[in-house]
Amino acid sequence: MKAHLKDCFVGIIIALVSIPISMGYASVAGLPVVYGLYGSLLPIFVFALLSTSFRFVFGVDAAPAALTGGMIAAMEIVPESAEALQIIPCITILVSLWLFLFFLLRADRILKFISQPVMGGFITGIGMTIICMQIPKLFGGNAGTGELLSLLLHIKNEAARDFNLISLLLGLFTIALILLSKHFFPKLPSQPILMFVGAALTFFFHIDQKFGIKTLPSVQAGLPSFFIPNISVLLNFDKRIWLQSASIAVVIFSETLLATSNIALKYEESISPRKEILAYALANFASALSGSCPVNGSVSRTGIANQFGVSSKLMSISASLAMLLILLCGTGFIAYLPVPVLTGIVISALIGTFEFSLAHRLRALDKSEFFIFYAAFASVLLLGTIYGVIVGVLLAAITFIIRQSKPAVDFLGIVPGLKGYYSLTRKGTAAVPIKNVIIYRFSGPLFYANIKQFCDDVENSVKADTKIFVVDSSGISSVDATAAERLLRLYKKFSAKGIQFYLAGHVGAVNEQLRAFGAMELIEKRVVRARIAFALDAAGLEHPYPADETVVPLEKNYSVEQAEFEWAFGRDAEKVMMDFANKIAKELSVSGTFDMQKIQEQEIQHFKDYWSEVQEDEFLDILEMTLESLDQQKTLVNHTEIEQKISLRHAQLESLLLEKNEEVVQKIIHHRLVRDEKLQQKYPTLYARIQIEHERYFEELSMAHPELAKKLAQIISSEEEKI
Repeated sequence: MKAHLKDCFVGIIIALVSIPISMGYASVAGLPVVYGLYGSLLPIFVFALLSTSFRFVFGVDAAPAALTGGMIAAMEIVPESAEALQIIPCITILVSLWLFLFFLLRADRILKFISQPVMGGFITGIGMTIICMQIPKLFGGNAGTGELLSLLLHIKNEAARDFNLISLLLGLFTIALILLSKHFFPKLPSQPILMFVGAALTFFFHIDQKFGIKTLPSVQAGLPSFFIPNISVLLNFDKRIWLQSASIAVVIFSETLLATSNIALKYEESISPRKEILAYALANFASALSGSCPVNGSVSRTGIANQFGVSSKLMSISASLAMLLILLCGTGFIAYLPVPVLTGIVISALIGTFEFSLAHRLRALDKSEFFIFYAAFASVLLLGTIYGVIVGVLLAAITFIIRQSKPAVDFLGIVPGLKGYYSLTRKGTAAVPIKNVIIYRFSGPLFYANIKQFCDDVENSVKADTKIFVVDSSGISSVDATAAERLLRLYKKFSAKGIQFYLAGHVGAVNEQLRAFGAMELIEKRVVRARIAFALDAAGLEHPYPADETVVPLEKNYSVEQAEFEWAFGRDAEKVMMDFANKIAKELSVSGTFDMQKIQEQEIQHFKDYWSEVQEDEFLDILEMTLESLDQQKTLVNHTEIEQKISLRHAQLESLLLEKNEEVVQKIIHHRLVRDEKLQQKYPTLYARIQIEHERYFEELSMAHPELAKKLAQIISSEEEKI
């Protein structure tokens, strides 16, 4: 019940915020401002009934209004004239028909080719464009249209012609208050509060007369006259009007569907893109019946709605009903609303839609997707909505092809004593090649753009003693005709050299493609195998496989637990553990209380199944060094007590592991001795204290468990000799 009441309240806020936005864009489209309110009445109600996205707000908005205004200007029709009132609803009808055609053609399928960076750049570009359109209204000018360069020129001209500093300060103050309240008081409905404050300033203090602050024009009360537009009038105009209306439909379809999908992804909700297009078509038809311009999804008003946690379609329904009441009996209030305050509300909402945080993450993770984000962003700003989508999709497609042409590859070996096949190149691994065998892993579809790299890798890796070559093809999902032909040729070339060649682990569909593309011989000669082990068995090798003793592994001391942790975090494994140690150390510096059970719970929560006694033992060493650094900075209390508890936990871990697996303890002791050398050089005081704790623990262990103590002493002595 509370959620429904809240959604109704949010709907009222959206209706109030829609007043300045819809009136302004109706004027841009070439209609009297009241038609903006008409376009926020029936269309939003129809959209609410049909849409599968309850979070999105529909109504008169920037892009379709600007395109419509451009169309009637090109037709030399005077804005707000009788001819404009006749032709604009006809344009809206055409847009509705185009959108219905998109629905029939299932145009929503284009979404699968649009990546998140494209979506993020697109939405951010739209938000920035609309802000540039609105900026002149902050200082007393008129809203602009077009792309970035024309908008900047318009801002300059408007500022030179009519600049009101008080108006600008009022608008900026509104933006600042909303952003601050959003940060410190997120549930406070600051937008309607500021709207009423602005109206009060006009009513009581006459800021419009004293300081020249613009207010919205007065609007006559009453509902629109619903009618069916006479489309036959379009025959009197250039046939290009049909294609121009199609461009408006494309903008509505792409902008709204992308933004809706982005919102759904953000809140982990599902929508039906095809039903959304039908909702757009019928909402525009409803707009035409009320004589208004084409309508669109509003990024700015959606941002406001989601600030308040909207949870149902009641938001849009109540917004429509609230607009009904405003038109019937609340239009007198409109004339008191200051334009800079309302513009500040719109701009602050648009700032909330920016996806620059996504770009920041992409910069660290994937430079190509970071570039795609800003390419889509710049394309929308400089070229417009349609070209922004086209550029983004093309860049995403090009990036996909480039990535598939250079997929991840690796060479695999074995870790003696462990099952499976491990990377020979990944940091921390103790894997070594199988003697006279090369296992090459290729992760991606094999086709004309990457088959050369595949063949070059395979041929260049062959050594003089290579007798067996196995391609781990578990990552190969498909092959094309070029790849099939080259695989067959590679097999024959290796066979001529006496090297047994196998493809192992791929899905069955790849075999069907090999047959279809003329490489049936690979199947007949049993070159393809279901698993790597089957291929090695067919080549005459039995498990355990002989290791190539001439190769020194990257890491001599290695365990199953380390293998799992290194596999998960790779080159960042040490950094991940360091970051976690820093987090725990900061918490300890604040609380001064060391609760080992609580820390263990955090370890499991943070690393889950990748965490084991081996990782915990290594983590405690890193934590000790981190705490020593804090102690030197005089920011840590009870350091000695914390050290003793860590040493006790070290001892418990050694006992646990020694009872389970002596080999694992050997490797732990080896790692610790290596770290002790570094510790002695960097933190000699800490090293001395740790040694005292180790000696104390060893005495206690000798008394309680003499056999374990003796075994541990032998291991330490053996590992010290190795180092």
